[in-house]
Amino acid sequence: MTNPQQTANFLGIWRDLPFEPFRDGVDIHHIWRGEPALAILRYAPGAKVPRHVHMGLETILVLDGVQCDETGAYPQGSLMINPEGSEHSVWSETGCTVLIQWERPVKILEESQT
Repeated sequence: MTNPQQTANFLGIWRDLPFEPFRDGVDIHHIWRGEPALAILRYAPGAKVPRHVHMGLETILVLDGVQCDETGAYPQGSLMINPEGSEHSVWSETGCTVLIQWERPVKILEESQT
C-alpha cells in the first residue's frame, strides 16, 4: 500500500519520478502494479499506442500536453473513461503525460508498421 505522505504532493513531483520504457516512444512510472493498475505514461512527441481493446475499465487524466485518439484531442486536465470492450488507438503529436488506471491489461489488436 502506498504511504499517503509519499503521494501528498503528487502534482508537484510527478515530473521528477523515475520512468522506464513501456512501448516505443512511451515511458511508464508504475504507481501500483496489479489489477487494477495505476501508472503515469509519458508520450514523446509523435508516439503512438496501436489500436487495442479494453479488457476492463480504463481511466485517464491528462497531466500535461495533449493526448489524442479517434474521437478527439484531449488537453491538460481532460478526463477520459474507456469502458470494458471499447477500442481505440492513442497518440500525441506534441507529447503528453497522463495518469492512467486500468482494471486489466489491454489487448493489442494491431501493431504499428515500421
